[in-house]
Amino acid sequence: MQRITITIDDDLLETIDALAAHKGYATRSEAMRDLIRSAAASETATQGDAPCIGVLDYVYDHETRTLAQRLAATFHAHHDLSVSSMHLHLDRGRCLEIAVLAGPLSEIRALADAVTAQRGVRHGHLHVVPEATISRHHHHPPHEHD
Repeated sequence: MQRITITIDDDLLETIDALAAHKGYATRSEAMRDLIRSAAASETATQGDAPCIGVLDYVYDHETRTLAQRLAATFHAHHDLSVSSMHLHLDRGRCLEIAVLAGPLSEIRALADAVTAQRGVRHGHLHVVPEATISRHHHHPPHEHD
């Protein structure tokens, strides 16, 4: 086993300590190992290039220099994956965005990673519905509406 050193925000460390206490971990190291194992298992379960739906949610600091422009450019570069998005102002400095994506899993994951790795992005999470597609063009037989 190896020992490493990480730098972590005070608020996040409090969250880890609360999680460790709630789940009954004896040490922070045990809690961190379990969190990392869980993330690794989730990553492995959603590998490959199968068609899927992704829901990417993330909170970001809208005052981080050029972040809004960088995020917009990232999504424009992957416009073919975007189905819909929603933007909410949480407070004076933070925004929540939710993006619904559709396409090959590897491309959706790459886009999510490019977004959540940006400086100023917090709490990013990608939820994947594997082997799912959205029909963007479909035909309805003639019918009447009430």
